[in-house]
Amino acid sequence: MPRPMTITEKILAAHAGLPEVEPGQLINCKLDIVLSNDVTAPIAIKEFKRIGVDEVWDPTRIALVPDHYTPNKDIKSAEQAKMVRDFAREQGITHYYEIGCMGVEHALLPEQGVVVPGDVIIGSDSHTCTYGALGAFATGVGSTDAAAGYATGEAWFKVPESLLFVINGELSPWVSGKDVILHIIGMIGVDGALYQAMEFTGSTIRGSSMDDRMTICNMAIEAGGKSGIIAFDEVTEAYVTGRAEREWTVYESDPDATYARVIEIDASAIVPTVAWPHLPSNTRPVADSRDVRIDQVVIGSCTNGRLEDLRIAAKILKGRTTHPDVRLIIIPATQQIYRDAMHEGLIDIFLDANAAVSTPTCGPCLGGHMGILAAGERSLATTNRNFVGRMGDPTSEVYLASPAVAAATAVAGHIALPDDLD
Repeated sequence: MPRPMTITEKILAAHAGLPEVEPGQLINCKLDIVLSNDVTAPIAIKEFKRIGVDEVWDPTRIALVPDHYTPNKDIKSAEQAKMVRDFAREQGITHYYEIGCMGVEHALLPEQGVVVPGDVIIGSDSHTCTYGALGAFATGVGSTDAAAGYATGEAWFKVPESLLFVINGELSPWVSGKDVILHIIGMIGVDGALYQAMEFTGSTIRGSSMDDRMTICNMAIEAGGKSGIIAFDEVTEAYVTGRAEREWTVYESDPDATYARVIEIDASAIVPTVAWPHLPSNTRPVADSRDVRIDQVVIGSCTNGRLEDLRIAAKILKGRTTHPDVRLIIIPATQQIYRDAMHEGLIDIFLDANAAVSTPTCGPCLGGHMGILAAGERSLATTNRNFVGRMGDPTSEVYLASPAVAAATAVAGHIALPDDLD
């Protein structure tokens, strides 16, 4: 009989062709998807060519998404995008997404059914862990590992220990998945899950939407996690049915599986939360942050640019306008989300509120374009990182929060809750 295993261990064992694995074991796994973007793919492409392999292992299992500096902001970014485009054409990559079809990668691939439950996915982007929301093992790697993935369809891993987060109860008004994960990161720190799989369960998780689940798993890396994962259930099934381009496999943790640590959280104790500069773990309640005046608000990114996020923002912004001292930038994460938001009238609400609405891009999240901060400026963003200089000048500051807090802040001119507005 195989030893009792967690969902992560079961997925890795299956892809390694082994009956069982245990934490610390080195294994070689077959991959389902290898992902790169316009920043990381050029490095991977150069390494792939150095290997001396003529063709990628499977052109249907590589995804290339130019989303970071696109639409291109300058000549260098245009050259990077061209290298990705040329490689995709040369290799016949089926999952290459050109401007106009592109979206922010970690919103786009689930939406398009490219990643499915039970997969092993590597991406040369740290927030690849987003796909754990589908019940997959997904993790970020360096561009060299991605190049090896292009060539062989395989990657080696040290099997991570698993942490189990059991979250039960009802969330309070205006508390979302973003607040849940900021609460957790604030509890355990930015290295609290170092090279560990963060598994999320409990009634709160089971009652959460797929958009919230993706937000939670997206930020596992901000606690040092190797991955984040949520077991397949009826919410997952409803999401993938009709969009998944491949058959999927369902895995679940054994009841007696071993965890490095089990952390139980009462959902009612989670409040609307802000991560202050310059770490995602530097969290404080919104109630203790209202004195912070803000110059720019960004709603978007692979963390919170999905339709549910835009609906929440529109609910708060409807009939209101952005504070005259605040620049509000809203970035739907994919073309489909943009279209859906337009058809629902959300874009009109944003424009009436004096927001700038952008085509899908990572843009300001990484200090790329579409919202760079000047010296001393402060931004509140629904993004995932607030390191020094992350969004512009090294003396600027980034505060992380949910779409609800972001929208309220844009109106108030300082960090605020929707209930604070007139």
